[in-house]
Amino acid sequence: AHGTVGYTRLWRDDPHPLRRARWLAGAYADAPLATRVRDGELITSSSQPSLMARMLQALRVRDGHRVLEIGAGTGYNAALLAHRLGDAHVTTLDLDPEITEAARNHLAAAGFRPAVVTGDGARGCPLRAPYDRIIATCAVASIPSAWLGQCRPDALILTPLATGLIALRVADARHAEGHFLAVPAYFVPLRGSGPPPQVPTHGLPSRPLLDDSFRFLLNVAAGHLEPVEALALWEHEGRPGRERYGVTVRGERQWAWLDDPEGAYGWPLGPPGRLEPFRGLSPGAP
Repeated sequence: AHGTVGYTRLWRDDPHPLRRARWLAGAYADAPLATRVRDGELITSSSQPSLMARMLQALRVRDGHRVLEIGAGTGYNAALLAHRLGDAHVTTLDLDPEITEAARNHLAAAGFRPAVVTGDGARGCPLRAPYDRIIATCAVASIPSAWLGQCRPDALILTPLATGLIALRVADARHAEGHFLAVPAYFVPLRGSGPPPQVPTHGLPSRPLLDDSFRFLLNVAAGHLEPVEALALWEHEGRPGRERYGVTVRGERQWAWLDDPEGAYGWPLGPPGRLEPFRGLSPGAP
């Protein structure tokens, strides 16, 4: 009430049967769950189960693959991976020791013992590398170079970025490229990476802001396109969906693009001090 957000803590061992029933219903609902709140701030959550399934399907793991998960959460995602690949092939990582300890306990209770590591997700886990797959359950503003360096050639990195999911095929430690999946994805930012860029909407009519594909463009090009430029591009290009966008990493350069890495539209990724100018057609261009 009055601008505040309230929440109720529910847990498995609650002695009250109605609250315990609510916990059980929430645990099995196809909806995201806040699993740790600190001083009113959401620290970690459990993703919507159907989105987890889509991400794991897109990860395309095969027998013998070694997987690094960035963001341990409750341990549920790591349990699914360990069930498919075996404990020895799965590493899950989180910055918060309370989160990793809880995930380790949950996994052990379910009969799984993958490596659960406390550390900075942006640095990966070099001691367990190399990896065939890296999957992140937290949003990044750019692809950490350590992730590429810890991948085998032809590895796949799947991570939330700009309210989407980018699937990058790794060529080597300095080169990767791939497209966004069609599905929307909203994740808490990688801890320690700073807040996401502001997405301005001034001067825009309300109708385009109701369209998910336009909001995605505003996010992927944040800081590089004025809102009216974004609207002109979106309409000129036929209101493109997420799957027409991609990301390329070449050494120190990273950029998002529409349709073609070398095409008309590209927006650099990375901290503000390293941004390059936007390239693209001017509003109203034929």
